[in-house]
Amino acid sequence: MSIPANLANSPWVQQQPHGRRPGCDRYRGCSILADEMAVTTPSRSLPKLRHHFAGADLRFYLGVLAAYALATALAASVDGIHQDTLMMLAERALGGHLDSAAFKGTVDVVSLDGRYYFAVGPGQLLAYLPFAAIPDLQASGKYLVCLLFGIPAAWLTLPVARAYGAKGSSAYWVAAFGAFGSLLFYASTIGDEYYLAHAESFLALMAFLLEWSGRRRPAVLGGLLAVSFLARPTTVVVAVPFGLKLLWDSRADLRHALRTAIAIGLPIAGAVAIYGWYNWLRFGSTTEAGYALSYLSEPSLIARRNMGVFSLAQIPENLRLFLLAPPDLVSFPPFAVPNRWGMSMLLVSPALLASIRAGFRDGTARLLWIAAAAVAVPVFLYYGGGFVQYGFRYSLDFTPFLLALVAMGTPRWTGRWERVLIMLSIVSVYFGVLLDMAWHASPL
Repeated sequence: MSIPANLANSPWVQQQPHGRRPGCDRYRGCSILADEMAVTTPSRSLPKLRHHFAGADLRFYLGVLAAYALATALAASVDGIHQDTLMMLAERALGGHLDSAAFKGTVDVVSLDGRYYFAVGPGQLLAYLPFAAIPDLQASGKYLVCLLFGIPAAWLTLPVARAYGAKGSSAYWVAAFGAFGSLLFYASTIGDEYYLAHAESFLALMAFLLEWSGRRRPAVLGGLLAVSFLARPTTVVVAVPFGLKLLWDSRADLRHALRTAIAIGLPIAGAVAIYGWYNWLRFGSTTEAGYALSYLSEPSLIARRNMGVFSLAQIPENLRLFLLAPPDLVSFPPFAVPNRWGMSMLLVSPALLASIRAGFRDGTARLLWIAAAAVAVPVFLYYGGGFVQYGFRYSLDFTPFLLALVAMGTPRWTGRWERVLIMLSIVSVYFGVLLDMAWHASPL
C-alpha cells in the first residue's frame, strides 16, 4: 500500500526508520485505515475472551451431558430396566418379522389376519435395531437411545442460538431454554418409545436450522428433513416454505433451480418411499400407518378418533390443551399437578413467548413463523393430543423454529422478564420430569 501524496512529505512520515511504512514495526505489522493513517494495536484481551467463551461452551456441553444422564438414571431407577414393546419389535425385525403374538392387547397395536403389528414409525424402529442386536442392551436400550438423540439435540441449541443472532450471555440463556426449559429435556430423559420420535425429529430440525443459517446445501437440507419425517411425519411440511425460498433465490438460473429442487426433494422422496414400504409390509397399504386401526383402551381417545384421525373437529381440544389446560388440584403436596392429557405450554415453557420479540419484519423471522405455523397445522388436526404427557408434547414438532425466533429476538430484550421466563421454564420442565417419575412409582 503506497503512502498518500498529501502525507508523503510530512515530518511524521520522514521520521520513520528507513524502509518502514507508517504504522509498522518489527513485531506488530501494519494497519492503515483509509487516509487517516490510523495505527491499531492488536488487542491482547481477545485471546482471553475466546478462551473464556470456549470454556463456557465446554461447561454448557458438560452440563447438558450430566443433567440428561442424571435425569435418565433417576427415571430408570424408578421405572426399572425392562424391555419395552418397541424393543420386542426391533428384536423381531432383526429376524425378518414385523409382527408378534406378544403385542396382543397392547395399545396402538393393529390386529390383521391373526397377526399383531405395533403402529410405530420406522424412525424409532431403526434407532432401536442396534440395541436389539446386543442382548445385554435390550433392557436399557430405551433409555440409551433417547439420550443418543436428545443430548446432541440439546448441544445444538447453543450454535443455533448464535446462528440466529443471540450474542454473549444471551446465547447461553437461549441455549439453556432449549436444552432444559423445552420439552426436549422431558422427552429425552424419560426413556419412552413414543418420546424418542420427538428427540429424533428435534435433533434433525436443529441441524437443519444450523445448515440453513450457513451453507444451505439443498441435499443436506433435504436429508435432514427426511430423517425428521421418518420420526415425525408432520414436520416434513416445512420443506414447502424453505424449498420455495431456495427456488426463489435461484430464479435467475432455471437449471440451478431445477438442481436445487431435485437435491432437496430426492432425500425426502426416499424417506416417503421407505415409510410407504414399511406400511405396505405391515398393512398392505403404503398410506396406512396403523393409528386409524390400532387398539385403544381409553374411551375418550376412541371417541376423538371416531371424529377423524386428522380432522378440523380436533382443533378446539388441541388448542385448549396447548394454550388453556390448567393443572389438576389435589389435596396433598404439591397440591397442583398437571393433567396427564396435557397442560398449557404457557405454564410449561412460558419462555416460548419470547419468540414474539423476533417480530415479523425480517425475512428470516417470517420464514420461521411460517414454518412453525405449517407444522402446527397437522399437529392440531390430529386426534391423539399426546396422552400420556406433560404439557403438550406434540408442540416439540415446531419448537425448534420458535427457539430460533427466541434467539432472533434477543437484541430486543428490554429487561429481565425474558430471563425470568426462561428460569420458570427450566423449573417447570424439571418438575415435569420428577412428576413423571412419581407417576410411574405411584400413579396419582
